[in-house]
Amino acid sequence: MSSAQSSSQPTSQPTSRTAPASAPHPSAPVLVVMGVSGSGKSTVGAAIAQRLRVPFADADDFHPPANIAKMTAGRALDDADREPWLEAIGEWLDAAHPAGGVMSCSALKRKYRDQLRHHAPGVEFLHLEGSPEVIGRRQASRPGHFMPASLLASQFATLEPLEPDEHGEVIDVDQSIDAIVQQYVDRLDAPSPEHAPRSKEK
Repeated sequence: MSSAQSSSQPTSQPTSRTAPASAPHPSAPVLVVMGVSGSGKSTVGAAIAQRLRVPFADADDFHPPANIAKMTAGRALDDADREPWLEAIGEWLDAAHPAGGVMSCSALKRKYRDQLRHHAPGVEFLHLEGSPEVIGRRQASRPGHFMPASLLASQFATLEPLEPDEHGEVIDVDQSIDAIVQQYVDRLDAPSPEHAPRSKEK
């Protein structure tokens, strides 16, 4: 980790970006919206949180100073760097939001998700899935954002999709934000005895 900062822990926990003005959705879970960079995690996560009337937070806000310094210097984070970051995210998830809460976080590897589950065993995941071509188009359409093809390929190489024993959903990202949110809420409202990842829909 970078020596530019003496502390590897955040000085204070980031606050939620949204404060629900009315009662939350009765079925609102503690949810992590996951996926590769450019899949729209933050936008979709914030929209779902607003729809369910629960707090929202972005995992990027939980990086300790040493990680920020390292990324600013153009150096990739390793798993040792991610450990305190994931701990802070897990603490937010557990902190609870007894009435639910939404976090956007890449959570690309199973072991990262396991670390979050250690803090919040009931956490659910929403994987925003898309092909490299679709994600590349989305990334290119974002003003001021550019992701080299090599970096996007690296994200897909790292991605470990949700496994059958993980509570979660998979939704195709190649549709409007409103459609993704509605599809998720429809699934949330539908009675279902199973919580294993479901097939993507368009």
